[in-house]
Amino acid sequence: SPAGIVLSVLVILLLSVLYEAVKMGKAVLLRRALLALPRSLSQENLTEPQEGASGPAQGSLSLMAFPTFFPRWFWYHVGQTLFHVVQVVLGYVVMLAVMSYNAWIFLGAIAGSTLGYFM
Repeated sequence: SPAGIVLSVLVILLLSVLYEAVKMGKAVLLRRALLALPRSLSQENLTEPQEGASGPAQGSLSLMAFPTFFPRWFWYHVGQTLFHVVQVVLGYVVMLAVMSYNAWIFLGAIAGSTLGYFM
């Protein structure tokens, strides 16, 4: 029906816009993660020890194997991973819709991708 195809094209258009938004969000998170990394990649700087914290001795196994907290750059990396999963799922959904070989669905995916990149 005409209403069904219009609704399908709009859904694919919105999914394509969302795909582009997630792609840009992932790039922003990457920039923030790179800024959060310490300049020196030594073990002490990567775990960002808190001042005044009474913990095990400097070279002990428990400090090296199991940090008690996660540094800020780690959470940015977790966010990037989640954004990547959403981006892959959206990409496959849009690809599956395009593989229906419907010209209107294809044009909706192209228009959504264009609009999402423009925004």
